[in-house]
Amino acid sequence: MSGAHFAFTDRWGGGSAVPYEELNLGGAVGDDPEVVRANRASAARILGLAPDRVVWMNQVHGRDVAVVDGPWAGDGAGGGAGSQEVPAVDAVVTTCRGLALAVLTADCTPVLLADPVAGVVAAAHAGRPGLVAGVVPAAVAAMVSLGAEPGRMVARTGPAVCGRCYEVPAAMRDEVAAVVPAAFAETSWGTPAVDVVAGVHAQLAEAGVVDARRSPVCTLESGDHFSYRRDRVTGRLAGYVWLGSPRTERGGSTDD
Repeated sequence: MSGAHFAFTDRWGGGSAVPYEELNLGGAVGDDPEVVRANRASAARILGLAPDRVVWMNQVHGRDVAVVDGPWAGDGAGGGAGSQEVPAVDAVVTTCRGLALAVLTADCTPVLLADPVAGVVAAAHAGRPGLVAGVVPAAVAAMVSLGAEPGRMVARTGPAVCGRCYEVPAAMRDEVAAVVPAAFAETSWGTPAVDVVAGVHAQLAEAGVVDARRSPVCTLESGDHFSYRRDRVTGRLAGYVWLGSPRTERGGSTDD
């Protein structure tokens, strides 16, 4: 769709040391804040974005959505738990062209949305709690309040842990499936699992979003991506969405 751009990073091309190597973009995981700032600036420039025109979130696995017209005051390598300037939200929406919205993940599902006709984009962080809470429908509703239409929306979900790998207790799987039946899954070794990506796409379809594509990458299986479930202490990937003209190089991918 002309005018809407999406990008997802891998773990390579940054300056972070072990165990965050290399392109850690998360500011609340224990990495050197100055290195994270440099990584964020580098990723933005690779995508043709101004580093100071990227909005990050303080993600808390909820369903709150913020409508934004610029980055938060004082946000540098923050944008994570502990940042006082960045409110606790798990989705951001904007109508500002050239303003990029970013979501951090390391197994959770990054959800990027755009209605280029209405000029509205959104980024959402959907882990298991956020899926159950309904952060994705909340983001779609916030976009609609700004003039977007679900039937015109384009949705992209990035690298995330797959249902074959996301093992959970049977009771937890039942709790999630009671709210989002499509998330009911089984691991490749035959134990209870949750498929957050499938659940997100079911919620998008229920909301009327028909143009929705998913990444084939499972973060737990891929050595090119960060995975909290695999490594515990690790970096964070980012997904970006914006209205504008991108420039791409190694370290990320765009789809318009």
